[in-house]
Amino acid sequence: MPSELALLPFIESAFVTHAVSSAKATGMWQFMPATGRDFDLKQNIFRDDRRDVLASTRAALDYLGRLYKMFGDWHLALAAYNWGPGNVQKAVARNQRLGLPTDYESLRIPDETRYYVPKLQAVKNIVLNPDRYALGLPPVSNHPYFLSVKIDRDIDVELAARLAGISLETFQQFNPQMNKPVILAAATPQVLLPYDQASAFAGNLERHEGPMASWTAWVVPKTMSPAEAARRSGMAEATLRDVNRIPPKMLVKAGSTLLVPRGEHVVADVSERLADTAALNLAPDAPPLRRVSFRAGKADTVASVAARYRVKAEQVAQWNKVASSARFKPGHAIVVYTATAAPAATKQARLATAKAAPKAAKGGRGRTVVAAANP
Repeated sequence: MPSELALLPFIESAFVTHAVSSAKATGMWQFMPATGRDFDLKQNIFRDDRRDVLASTRAALDYLGRLYKMFGDWHLALAAYNWGPGNVQKAVARNQRLGLPTDYESLRIPDETRYYVPKLQAVKNIVLNPDRYALGLPPVSNHPYFLSVKIDRDIDVELAARLAGISLETFQQFNPQMNKPVILAAATPQVLLPYDQASAFAGNLERHEGPMASWTAWVVPKTMSPAEAARRSGMAEATLRDVNRIPPKMLVKAGSTLLVPRGEHVVADVSERLADTAALNLAPDAPPLRRVSFRAGKADTVASVAARYRVKAEQVAQWNKVASSARFKPGHAIVVYTATAAPAATKQARLATAKAAPKAAKGGRGRTVVAAANP
């Protein structure tokens, strides 16, 4: 692989490990969620490996290698990394149909992609010969910038930083993939540390006595409110909401994983399966919707039905597969989902229901039916 690919994160993110684009690409290599999953970058409530320095670099090089095999040209591979392989393939196919060259400079591509390779070349030129551009680069010591240190137990992020003798902010810069205040050893068996602090951390970790982690994972057995979850886990509701990022007016669904205080009786660390698959699923804290069905009267429209049941006209239209401006034919079956009691039928609706009564005796239609359901 070309060695200048090591400089590509400067173009993508200026080597900012927490960088997030407007399109939700994340990390110094700027992986989109789906592409990250394709290259085994785990993304769950505990961690986002798109921000992991080693994991994302491995994935990026694998991705670039795949793109090179696809296009047979590093410039086109880089264009595909920026713009997407499908878009580059379409641009190449277009030029082929027109009998035009299919190299990077000949394709019709967005300006961002057109400037992508020149930007990388410019950074390469500066690094190779900064004096030519009257620039001074900071000196770099002839040793690795960071070292990895193995951990075999769950450990609080704050404790890890303290054992390394560095600030919490510095520790998070080297280990930006963590979403929670605890590192789960089953999923993250190593931490990255500055070269000069790695050996001190390893020694302090070995000598440390007492608990390593004050947090653990709890799988919620049933759907419950954050207040009930906080009561069961022995923590303040505000703290539970904050550490688990639960917005107001939401319920925690059964099977969700919450980060909760680790009691003194808890010995086992979080399992690898849970560390890799943990998810938080929420539901609106609102009464269940009821399905109401009835026959339309002569004057019923989508708008009038929506007003009667205090719902949006767009919802009524969607439920009944009609336009928002539609007028219902008398006797037409209408379905509404509402959290409120069904209002009294209008005179027209009652008349329509009465006319449909003989049919109801045979086919079971012509009645207002209310049942608990979800749209």
